[in-house]
Amino acid sequence: MSELHPSIARVTERIVERSKGTRERYLELMEREGDAHADRNTALPCSNLAHGFAAMGEDKDSIAAQRGPNIGIVSAYNDTISSHQPFGAYPPLMKVWAREAGATAQVAGCTPAMCDGVTQGADGMELSLFSRDVIALSTAVGLSHAMYDAVAMLGMCDKIVPGLLIGGLRFGYLPTLFFSAGAMPTGIPNKEKQRVRQLYAEGKATRAELLASESASYHAPGVCTFYGTANSNLMMLDLMGLTLPGSAFINPGTPLRQALTRAGVHRLAQITRGGNQYRPLAQCVDEKAVVNAAVGLLATGGSTNHAIHVPAFARAAGIQIDWSDMAELSHAVPLLARVYPNGASDVNMFQAAGGLGFVVRELLDAGLVHRDVMTVCGDDLSAYAQEPWLDGEQLAWRDPGASGDETILRGTANPFQPDGGMRLLQGNLGRAVFKTSAVDPSRWTVEAPCLVFDSQAAVAQAFAAGELDRDVVVVVRFQGPRANGMPELHKLTPVLGVVQDRGYKVALVTDGRMSGASGKVPAAIHVSPEALEKDGAWGSLALLRDGDVVRVSAEDGTLSTTADLTGREPAPMREVELGTGRELFGMFRNFADEAERGASAMLAEGGL
Repeated sequence: MSELHPSIARVTERIVERSKGTRERYLELMEREGDAHADRNTALPCSNLAHGFAAMGEDKDSIAAQRGPNIGIVSAYNDTISSHQPFGAYPPLMKVWAREAGATAQVAGCTPAMCDGVTQGADGMELSLFSRDVIALSTAVGLSHAMYDAVAMLGMCDKIVPGLLIGGLRFGYLPTLFFSAGAMPTGIPNKEKQRVRQLYAEGKATRAELLASESASYHAPGVCTFYGTANSNLMMLDLMGLTLPGSAFINPGTPLRQALTRAGVHRLAQITRGGNQYRPLAQCVDEKAVVNAAVGLLATGGSTNHAIHVPAFARAAGIQIDWSDMAELSHAVPLLARVYPNGASDVNMFQAAGGLGFVVRELLDAGLVHRDVMTVCGDDLSAYAQEPWLDGEQLAWRDPGASGDETILRGTANPFQPDGGMRLLQGNLGRAVFKTSAVDPSRWTVEAPCLVFDSQAAVAQAFAAGELDRDVVVVVRFQGPRANGMPELHKLTPVLGVVQDRGYKVALVTDGRMSGASGKVPAAIHVSPEALEKDGAWGSLALLRDGDVVRVSAEDGTLSTTADLTGREPAPMREVELGTGRELFGMFRNFADEAERGASAMLAEGGL
C-alpha cells in the first residue's frame, strides 16, 4: 500500500486546520439535527405524518408503521436536458426496488435543472450559475418534510450536482446516494463538431449546416459525451464515494444501467441509521473526500467550472478550500486522461479504455488520493478502483486491467503531462484560473496590448470587423457573479480560435466563466475580485483601457499589466438587462461572494 504523497498530505492538513472551527460547528449541527429527526413518529405529529403518506397507496401502511426505511427521492428530471430525460422513469421503478429491500421510496421534491448548452450565448445564461443556489434551496424544501431515512439524488449536469450536494449537506445526517442516467452514445467526432463551429464563425458554413452538425453530436438521451462540467460532476461523485463504483458513464437504457440503479436503491436501504452500516452524508463529505474530488478533477483534465463548485459545496460542509490548494494539488497530480476537449476521444471511449476504475486504481497506487474515506460502499476507496459488469444477470465488479487505449488513458508511470493542468495566475489584475491541459504549451504565455469589451456580442462584432486580427489579449469584464450572474462565455471559443489559427497570439481574460468544453485558446478566467465594485473597491479589470499591455502566463503564474492603474476612474458598467427572469435574481447578484469562495449568495462562513 503506497504512502500518501507529501503534497496531498500537506494540502489536506492545511484544509483541516483552516476549517477546524467551521467543520466542528457543522458536525455539531448535523448531530443535533440527526437526533431530532431520528424517529418520524416522535418528530412529527400524527396529522403531519398523515399528510406525508396520504398518497402513497400500497406503501402507506409501511411508512406509517415504520416497517423499514423511507427513501426520499430528489429529482432534477425534465425533458429539455437530454441527460435528465431518463430520470422520468426512475421513481416508479425505484419504489419497486425499495420494496424488494424492505423499504419504501417517495419523491420528496423536484428541482429545476437548466442546461448551459441550451442557454449558451442567450439571456438565460445569466441565470445559470445561480440556478445552483436555487437547486440547493429546492432540495432543502423537499427534504424539510422530515419524512425520510435516506436520500436518492437524481441529477448529473452542470450546476445540478453541486446544487443537490449543497442542499443535501444541510441534511447531512441522512445517508445520500447519487444516481446517474449515463452518457449518450457516441455521435459525430468532437473535432468535426469543432471544425464546423469555426467555419460558421468565419461565415463559411450555413446555420442549417451548423444545426445538422450539432444535432449529430447531441442526438439521444444521456449526458453529452465531451468531458465538460456534467461528466466532471459524475467523476467527482465517484472519487468522493457518493455513488456506486464506476456507475458514472454507463449508457442509458442498458441492462447494466438498470442493474446499477436497482443496486443503488438496495444499498440505500442498508446504510440508514436503523442498521449497523450507517453512512451519513456529513461524514462521507469530509476534508479527505473534498481533496479526492479535486485530485480526480486534475488527473482527468475536468471542467474549470469546478474551481467554483468545489469551494462552494465544501463550504456547505464547513470545509474551506481555495485556489492555492487546488494549484498545489495540480503540481503533484499527473494528467492521466485525454478526453475532449483535452483530446479527440469522448467519455464512451474513455469508459471503454478503463474509465474511472483505472484512474482510481492508479491514483491509489501512487498515493495521490486518500484511501481511508467513508463511502456509501465502505470505509475504503478501493471499491472504486473497479468497473461494473454483468456476469449473466448478476451485477458484479472487476479490475479494469491495463489501459485499453493509451492515447486516451495512461497510468501514473507514463502520464500525458506531469501535472494536472490547472494553474493559478495572480498579479495586479487579480487571481484567476488557467486550464493548461487543453492548451498547447507554446501558447501558455501571451503578452500583448489588450482590447476591452463588456459582452460576448461586442467581441463578435469586433471579430467581424477585423479588429481582432493582431496579437491581442481580449478582456471581457463585468461578467462576474455580482455583475450579471457570471455566465459562461463559450461563444468566444470559436471566434478566438479563428484568430489564433490565423497565426496571431491571442488570450482571453475575464471575470466570467468558460465551459468545461472550452480549450485551445489560453484563458485566464474567473478573475477575482471581479470588475464590479464591492464595499467601495473596484476590481482591476474595471480600470483597464484598450492598448494596455497585459501578460497572461501559465508558465510563471502571472496575470498583470504594465499600465499604471493608480488614480484611474473605473469604467461604467451597463445596466443589467431585464427579461428572461433576470430581474428576479437581483438578490443573488447583490449578495454573491467572490468566485474563489464559490460565487454563492447564500454560503457564509461556517456553512450556510
